[in-house]
Amino acid sequence: MSILLVDDPRPGVRRLTLNRPEKRNALDNALRGVLFDTLREADCDDSVHVSILRGAGPCFSSGYDLGSDLKANRPSYTPAGDGAWARHVTEGWLSLWDLAKPVIAQVHGYAMAGGSELAAACDLVYLADDATISHPVLRVAGTPDFAVYPWLVGVRNAMEMVLTGDAMDADEAVRTGYANRSYPVNNLDDAVLAVAERIAGVPHELLQLNKRWVYRAMEAMGARTAIRAAADLGSIASHVPSIQENMADLRSRIRDAASEG
Repeated sequence: MSILLVDDPRPGVRRLTLNRPEKRNALDNALRGVLFDTLREADCDDSVHVSILRGAGPCFSSGYDLGSDLKANRPSYTPAGDGAWARHVTEGWLSLWDLAKPVIAQVHGYAMAGGSELAAACDLVYLADDATISHPVLRVAGTPDFAVYPWLVGVRNAMEMVLTGDAMDADEAVRTGYANRSYPVNNLDDAVLAVAERIAGVPHELLQLNKRWVYRAMEAMGARTAIRAAADLGSIASHVPSIQENMADLRSRIRDAASEG
């Protein structure tokens, strides 16, 4: 079974479906690798103007697959040392900004931790009205790996997110600016395809120029530099005794759950 399904539901529209429903589309290195490869292939295909990214099964993604070996076969090289994982995934998510073609995140159910980071890295985000966005690891392990939130939701909302680790429902995610809009669950596919069709009607040469200048504006405000700095700052967390205890407990819970499953 393919871990990533690919179809072209409309002219100019490429759709990618994360296909690990039994793992709640947890992001192991294999899935991230094929995702990046497929998005780059779409970027080089003149017939594709926009890509949609969604998840199979009950949710978009439960986050990084902590039950897999995340040190092995990473999609790209990152120098070793404290903070290597955060730097690695940050460069991966920033690579979505650097694609010529826009990418739409279509989120239903929940997007947790690394799943919420993946959605945040996309150019547009549309939610089912049952969706929740959360990063519970902020309560136990330190900074997010992809620290983009101040630029998406503003300082006050970002501060509340990272200090409480609370989840946002769809209405809150739209209100704060994490997402563009939300739709009833049964209407989400059609609503996202309608947006994608409008985008696909624009020449792809113009789409990439308009996408690029928006991210250039964010970079002028220091976004890329600060996001990368957060990965290094977060490396301090691995040396804090209470966080070491939290992570050991989390890994033990994951192992127990895996053995029971």
